[in-house]
Amino acid sequence: MLTFLIAPTVVFAQAEEGGSALGFLLPIAILGAVFYLLLVMPQRRRAKKAAALRESLGIGDEIRTIGGIYGTIRAEDDTTFTIEIDAGTKMRISKRAVAERTEDDSE
Repeated sequence: MLTFLIAPTVVFAQAEEGGSALGFLLPIAILGAVFYLLLVMPQRRRAKKAAALRESLGIGDEIRTIGGIYGTIRAEDDTTFTIEIDAGTKMRISKRAVAERTEDDSE
């Protein structure tokens, strides 16, 4: 005789004498694989791409920060950039705050 255990979204059937460990672990393994493929792998790709961008930046590059501030890199430290956002206006930002390199459309 079978009894049914009802979880919020999944129904598992289990024999009264004891269920199979494989029957319990298989759905968990599948959910883990889906979680890894849909969430972890894309996040790792984005992190590698952002790290490569930060490594490729140098003095004179025009950037946009994650806060939406546009500027030109004027100095570089281990963990920070000093950017010029307007003539004579400089700001120190974290290297991790750089969202993208921008192209100068005026040329």
